Amino acid sequence: MRSDEFYMHRALDQARDGLVAGEVPVGAVVVNPVGEIIGAGFNAPLGCHDPSAHAEIRALRDAGARLGNYRLEGCTLYVTLEPCLMCTGAIIHARMARLVYGAAEPRSGMVESRANLFAQPWFNHHVEVQGGVLAPRVSCLLRDFFAARRRSLSREGPPSA
Repeated sequence: MRSDEFYMHRALDQARDGLVAGEVPVGAVVVNPVGEIIGAGFNAPLGCHDPSAHAEIRALRDAGARLGNYRLEGCTLYVTLEPCLMCTGAIIHARMARLVYGAAEPRSGMVESRANLFAQPWFNHHVEVQGGVLAPRVSCLLRDFFAARRRSLSREGPPSA
């Protein structure tokens, strides 16, 4: 089995694909118990016109379609950014064995930043969590994306009436 860093680099590859597509650069991959990537996705709510088209959801859908089953027992999800409420619920419902993420998301992260939904006793499935894998690289990619977006918006000026 390859390292968590190896698979996080694959998630970063997905994030860069999202960046090229004009999306916020967040990427995810699903890895089966023998170490094969069976699902991948990047953020695409703009391109898909779908508020649920987060990287995690797209990777889970891809893996589920490949396996012919929404339950991804024994699998690990690698995602560059701490999951939100919606994605956390999907991870639990998919019966993922592990979640490995890169950078914390202070505004909407539901693993450590705003809440820890995975630690709640009422869920019938528990997910092992590892955060902070390649966090500096993930943070740099996101920071550069938003800085470029702010520069672009400041050159355009305020919207015309």
